[in-house]
Amino acid sequence: MGRLDGRTAIVTGGGRGIGRGVALLLAREGANVVVNDYGVNVDGSAPSSGPAAEVAEEIRAAGGKAVANFDTVATVEGGEALVKTALDRFGRLDILVNVAGILRDRMIFNMSEQEWDDVIAVHLKGHYCTTKPAAILMRQQRSGRIINFSSISGLGGLPGQANYGAAKAGVAGFTRVVARDLGRYGVTCNAIAPGAATRMTATIPQNAGQLRARAGTAPAVAEPRPSSVPPMREPEYVAPMTVFLACDEAWNINGKVFYVAGGRISLAHEEVAMRQIIKEGMWTIDELRELVPAQLMYGLVNPAPPPPDLDIPGRPVAAGA
Repeated sequence: MGRLDGRTAIVTGGGRGIGRGVALLLAREGANVVVNDYGVNVDGSAPSSGPAAEVAEEIRAAGGKAVANFDTVATVEGGEALVKTALDRFGRLDILVNVAGILRDRMIFNMSEQEWDDVIAVHLKGHYCTTKPAAILMRQQRSGRIINFSSISGLGGLPGQANYGAAKAGVAGFTRVVARDLGRYGVTCNAIAPGAATRMTATIPQNAGQLRARAGTAPAVAEPRPSSVPPMREPEYVAPMTVFLACDEAWNINGKVFYVAGGRISLAHEEVAMRQIIKEGMWTIDELRELVPAQLMYGLVNPAPPPPDLDIPGRPVAAGA
């Protein structure tokens, strides 16, 4: 307790689920907390001040310091107003946790432009809208912690989430770049890819979850876990690692992505070259036809292979067919 005494944190999406758990734990560690939540439904509709106000009151009732904020993170004006709330109420900003998000799941061939734009606006642009004004302050004060939220959907890919997955992959890239932009000023930027049962995961149809499992693309929380690790999927279990990244002991952790699901925390593998083929001069297509499948792709599987009865040009004919 008290690891963050006197510091001020903003938590977007802090009214429910993972954001709520993070806000409560930050407060228990002594931080002043700006609980931001636009209060919308999972699809981004029907804004309400209720969720943020309730969490802020819960913190105050427990003896902590908190203020609610209801600005949207999807606009520059909203992000700036959010940071201004922290300054006006607590006089400083030390920690920014970007959790807020919505879902508009649809297979890509059915997805509307509006469904694409709305999800990108909240997740990817939302990270920019809050991080830029926060970064200006943190750079000036030569300290700060930014913790973003990516997703297995962006890092590994899940069916029906082209908009969400693109945004969350963008958040991972955004995190790595911001870490390099701000590291010299004593500011770190890391990301969490959570696995937890929340309002958002509850909206995924059961049949979609089954299809994902059969395709081998289920979320990290569905991975086999050691028998010593209980199946804890409550959103509160994401909070400790998130808050740790805001503590002094995490001063040298920067530009990393962590999978956090129940009792399991994993460091994501860096995006680096895995294999290569080299020659002097330009490759021919005939050479690539031979070497790419045999060398670059050796042992790797298609995450969503076509069914056996579909006629695919180039696919070897099965023995006895």
